[in-house]
This record gives sequence, structure tokens and C-alpha cells, in this order.
Amino acid sequence: MDNLNYAIIGNCKSAALISDKGSIDWCCLPDFNSPSVFAKILDENRGGSFEILVDDSYQVQQSYVRTTNIVSTLFKSGNDCFEVFDFMPRYLNGSGYYNPAEIIRYFKYISGNPAFRLKYDPRVEYARFHIRLEDEDEYIKCYTTEGDYDSMYLYTDFNKQDILQQNTIYLKQDGFALMSYDQKLLSQTLDRQYLKLQKTKVYWLEWANKLTSYAKYNHEIIRSALVLKLLSYDKTGAVLAAVTTSLPETIGEERNWDYRFCWIRDASMVIKVMSSLGHLNTVKRFMRFIIDIIPDKDEKIQIMYGINREKVLTEETLDHLSGYLGSSPVRVGNAAYLQKQNDIYGILVDVIYQQFTDFKISLEDSEALWTIVRSIVRIVENNWQKPDKGIWEIRTDEKHFTFSKVLCWVAIDRAIKIAGFIHKDKYVKLWEPLADTIRNEILEKAWNEEMGAFTQFYGSDDLDAATLLMESYGFIDARDARYVQTVKATEKELCVDGLMYRYRNRDDFGLPSSSFTICTFWQINALNAIGEKKRAKAMFEQLLSYSNHVGLFSEDIDFKTKRLLGNFPQAYSHLALIETAINLAKGELTEDEKILEAIQ
Repeated sequence: MDNLNYAIIGNCKSAALISDKGSIDWCCLPDFNSPSVFAKILDENRGGSFEILVDDSYQVQQSYVRTTNIVSTLFKSGNDCFEVFDFMPRYLNGSGYYNPAEIIRYFKYISGNPAFRLKYDPRVEYARFHIRLEDEDEYIKCYTTEGDYDSMYLYTDFNKQDILQQNTIYLKQDGFALMSYDQKLLSQTLDRQYLKLQKTKVYWLEWANKLTSYAKYNHEIIRSALVLKLLSYDKTGAVLAAVTTSLPETIGEERNWDYRFCWIRDASMVIKVMSSLGHLNTVKRFMRFIIDIIPDKDEKIQIMYGINREKVLTEETLDHLSGYLGSSPVRVGNAAYLQKQNDIYGILVDVIYQQFTDFKISLEDSEALWTIVRSIVRIVENNWQKPDKGIWEIRTDEKHFTFSKVLCWVAIDRAIKIAGFIHKDKYVKLWEPLADTIRNEILEKAWNEEMGAFTQFYGSDDLDAATLLMESYGFIDARDARYVQTVKATEKELCVDGLMYRYRNRDDFGLPSSSFTICTFWQINALNAIGEKKRAKAMFEQLLSYSNHVGLFSEDIDFKTKRLLGNFPQAYSHLALIETAINLAKGELTEDEKILEAIQ
């Protein structure tokens, strides 16, 4: 387990991670935030997995089926060869989407006399209980020794005793294994799984085909968009930060958090990117999520919510699990939901502004969103001068973080723009002085003349990668000398071998020791904005080379080894990849655009 060499499969209900050897090492059912069924990634011995075991003569190769979220793992030993397609079904079926809480492993016979063993070892409820498996004729059923756990069924056309006893299976024709949270009503045949495979393949191909196409980095944009789609939850419109919990930012340390929640900041940024790619249904569902979680005009807006709109996300540790490579504790829940982070207001109003200007929305939704905007303006007006925990969720002291102040300005600036757009001119005049006041204070108090840069918080000598976003949010012009100096000073202080720290000053857990992936994308965008395009492109292509074997990124990267660290796959990282790729590709025509231009 030298790296996070996993592919993700999912169906916008739940997800699973498949190792590059074909082992399912993480899966929660029936939903993203349910207790784990497989958690080997968090405890090699106790977590549970679903493995395909072959002898050492086999070479194993893994990839995605082109522009889909179906994973292909190829096992080859001389002439003996078979391929496994792992997927979670998703396709239109009658009135809606068919996306059951199940994983299908379709074994395709290719040649020779391939042999393997199956280690089916579910450990339900975060591996809290001892498990026994029994052959129940139609399926293998999972029981807990503490009682009848009536929700895990393995259907297969392989000999079930061979699976239970881990006997060698010789593949002579196609076969399947289907693990379901629910008992299936219809008989599960090979033909039925093949049909699900083809329907799911067509769904993803059609979904990807609707994405805006770009002349450069299109493959990377598509893969990242497919990841972001998998992190969206159909039922409520929530967007997850990642599908895992407690993958550490640094091996052996305790910066281990549960990311299976919807952060307003992360989700709003995802939605903005998905809008630019042309996928509006995801956008509409998220805006419905926002309207649903903020029903009252005076209700406090949290920084994050559960994917089913839960507001209490109590954090606890699972001390019976050893953690990823021994990095404990393993946490479920996240105490950060109690924090005050003033930047979320600007990020949210920025996305709402995009809804008004770019999409057709109903009068009812427009009125609901306008109410939210006015509520946020009141909150910002009353709170922007107060310290907060900041974008990086510092768990101890509150400070006057520069990024939080800038985003408070963004909240008022976008609210003014929305008011102008819907002809509510009295609000424009009412709010303009507030925007000016906030902006002037930031320019005065966040600028450090000695450092030659905007710093992390008022009066600080520390630099912070988040200040690089001041230009992209329209707070300052890319040609402004203060911004140019900030970009260069931040790179000098925080960049090591092409990778960026978030910041280098001591926090709750000591000194940071890994690179936060999104910050490197921010630095690349900033370099591109100030005109250093050649260097930005070189840095971007170097960063792309640090993705795993199927093009996925986690939250962090180790400076020395370049291994992926932190929760996985990370929405933040992939949305920033897309945004950066689009910025670097601007001005270049696709082949279709070149043809159309020639015709015209």
C-alpha cells in the first residue's frame, strides 16, 4: 500500500475504492455516509475487503473504461487472461435513475485457463462485529455474531462454497459476483449483469459527451468531471468533499478527518466548475439543497452539513481500527461543523449570482434565493469585523484571516450585482458603502509592506496560499503590483519543488509537512494570471504527473516521495484541476472548432 493507487466506482448514492490489484478496500452502503462494509484501507487486518487473489505469475493492469466510471482490471499470465469490470449500476429506468446500493464484479474470460481465488470478507458497521457467512441457496448472506445483520447479500454464478472456502476458481466463461445491501427480487443471472454493465457504460458515455470540450487537457478535464459527478448525491443534491474518512495528511500524524459531508465552500466551487462544463442538473440539485437547508431567514448558516441535510455531525473516534498505515485515530463525524468561517458567505452568494445570470430559474426559486442573499448580507454586515477560524479550519485561535475578509467583500459585491440584475436598485445603493468599507480595510490591514505581500491574517508575517484567490474573485486586478508581489512572495515562501504548502506557520498539530494539492493549482492559476504562462504550464504538467495510475488526486501530496495523502478522491483537487486546465487552454481551438472556423 505504497500509494493511494485506487480507482473509484459509484452511482451518486454510494461509492467504492478498488485497488490496483482488484481489491475492494473501502465501501459504505447503502449511502456514502453509512458505516463501512469494507474498510481494509483503514485497517489491513480488521477492516474487511473483497479481493481477487492470483499467483505471482500474473501481471495486473488497471484502467477506466474510456470516459466512464467503470473500472477494468486485467489479469494476465502467459496465455491465461481474464478481465474484471467493477461498477455500481446507474442508468435511466422508467421514471428515474436506477442506482441501487450494490457493486457488480463482471468477470470476462479472455483466453487460456485463468485461475483465481475470491476473498469475500465483509465487515459491516465499521468492523465493530465478528461476521459469519452462510450459503443460503440464492446468495451468500452476511450475519453478525451479535445478531442477524439482515443487509448484505452476495449473488454469484460461481460455486458459493468455492468462495466461502477460498478455493481456486478456474474461469472458463464469463461470470459475476453481485454484492447488494438489499435482497434482490429478480433472479440474478449473468445476462442481467451484462445488461446492467452495458446500460451503465452508455449512461457514462452520454454524460461525458455532454461536457464542454477543450483543445488541451480534455482527457484530464473529463476524468476529473467524472469524479466530481461521483461525489454528488442524487437524493438531496449535496456534494461530498471526498468518499473516505481518516486518510491522513501525513503518515503517522493525527490530521485525520471524515470528509463524507457537504462543505458549502467545496460544494459551491464544484458547482461553479460543473456549470462551466455545461452540466446543469447537478447545479440545479445543489441549489435545491441550499434552499432546503436554509429555510428560515434568521437561521445560522453552517459551514457544512450531512448529505441528507443533517445539521449535527458529532465527531467520535473508532479506536478498534488501527488507521491508514497505523495513522490513528479513525474519526467519523466532524466537529468542524460548529466552527465559524466567514468565507462561506461570499462563496455561496457567488454561486447564487451565477444562477441568476447564467440559468433559467423559476420565480419561486428566484425569490427563495433572493431571500437567502439578503439574509447573508445581514449576517456579513454583523460579522465581517469579527475574527473566525478561516478556510483551513484552525481549531484553536480565531483570527482576522485575509481570505475570510475578502470573501465577505465578495458576498456584498455579488449581492449588489444580483440586486442590479433583478432591478432592486435601492439595495445597490444601500450595500455599496459596506463593500467599499470592507475592501478598504483589507487593503490597509492585510498588506504587509515588509513582506511585500498580503499575509494570512491582519498583522501577520505569515503567507497563505488562499490569498492567491484574491484576483480570481475579482477583488484585485492581476496587473496590480500588490497582487503580483503577493504571487511571487507566496511562491518563494510556500513552494517546494513545484508543490505548495497551504501555509508554513505552526497550527493546532504543529508544523504542516505535506503539500495541499489545491494550493498548487491556485499558484499555477495565479502565475498564468500575471502573465507567466510558460512557467504555469510547466508547473501544471509536472503536477499532473503526480496523479495516481488512473489520473486521480487526493487532498495532499508528500513533498519528497510525491505519494498521495489525505482523503480520496478529493473534490477540491479535481475542481481546481478542471479550472486550471480550462484557464491554460483558453484561446486554443479544438479540432471541431478549427473545421467550423475554416468552413465559415
